[in-house]
Amino acid sequence: MKLDHDIINKWADDQNGPVALTLKQKLLPVEGEGAVIFPPTYADIGYNIDTLSDGTKVCTIDSVGSQANRMEPLFLREPWSTLVPQIDVTYGKGRKVSILEAGHRLGDALIRCTQIKNDAHAAFRALLEANDAYPIATLAPTSLVFGAWDSRDTQAKLPRIVQSVIRAWDVEALTRSAQYKPALNYAELEVFSEEERKKQEGNSKSPLAERGFVDVPATGQHGGIVARGGIERTVTVNLIALRRLGGKNSKDLRRYILGLSLVAAAEPLEAFLRAGCLVTPDPRKPARWELVERNGVRHEIEFNEASAFEVSAFKYAKAAATEFGVGASKCVEFDMTLAQKDVADAAEKKKAKGRTRKEEAGV
Repeated sequence: MKLDHDIINKWADDQNGPVALTLKQKLLPVEGEGAVIFPPTYADIGYNIDTLSDGTKVCTIDSVGSQANRMEPLFLREPWSTLVPQIDVTYGKGRKVSILEAGHRLGDALIRCTQIKNDAHAAFRALLEANDAYPIATLAPTSLVFGAWDSRDTQAKLPRIVQSVIRAWDVEALTRSAQYKPALNYAELEVFSEEERKKQEGNSKSPLAERGFVDVPATGQHGGIVARGGIERTVTVNLIALRRLGGKNSKDLRRYILGLSLVAAAEPLEAFLRAGCLVTPDPRKPARWELVERNGVRHEIEFNEASAFEVSAFKYAKAAATEFGVGASKCVEFDMTLAQKDVADAAEKKKAKGRTRKEEAGV
């Protein structure tokens, strides 16, 4: 299917149009097929490895949330930075952070500690009460692209229009061990006694071990995985969620958010995920883009050049942004008093809720 702006516009406008645009992309460790890579570790479980009913083990290499946080800072760089308002928060001595780097986007605690707190609250209320996405689109449009949850205020939830995840299939987990030896025998130098050395070495939590003065073994640690079934990245652009956006100037708004979504989806993968996990697309297996119709029929989208979709996506997004009108960029200050008040108000609400429960229980 050859794309042009009219076809892409229909994805945003036609309520009976296709449901999604999807990408499947095979990845390889830079060391080559079958090389060891290191997934993220999570509290209490280590690697996130699920076992399917047939015994296949599937490991999360980069979660949906993590992928979104890698993709969003694209809009800090030129020429993509021209597509969205740049909202910076200054703090400390000349330091600043962008809303595009805040994990919860418009719903982040950072925003509640600035002068745009009320603007954000009003934008979320407009969405909740009237399905009016216009205020969010002019203030923080990537919150519509990558999703946001105003969990600590209005409870408004914005579903992700762009969702990406990386998984490894048919995996085997490995372990690794190491032995730390101090540069000197500090007991011989009478920094501490030989008895104390024997007592504390081998225990990584002992005071001398923590400071690097005695031998410390580290055995059975996470050693990465081997993905026998390969590594795959999947990206979905949810066109149904996109077409549900309403409010002022809704047609231009949907086209604008679609343009941002296509740019984010088409941008090449951030290859360095973490230490021990540097991956690239597998050139032997080209990425496959498909448009999925409501009846399940799939149309492969063909491109003559690897960069064709990225170029057309940016051109479409630029035209849509011009038509919609990109919101004003702002630089605001972090306000410590607002942060302290936010914490105090939350504590008071918790106490009030506890009192209400006791009253209801007749205590």
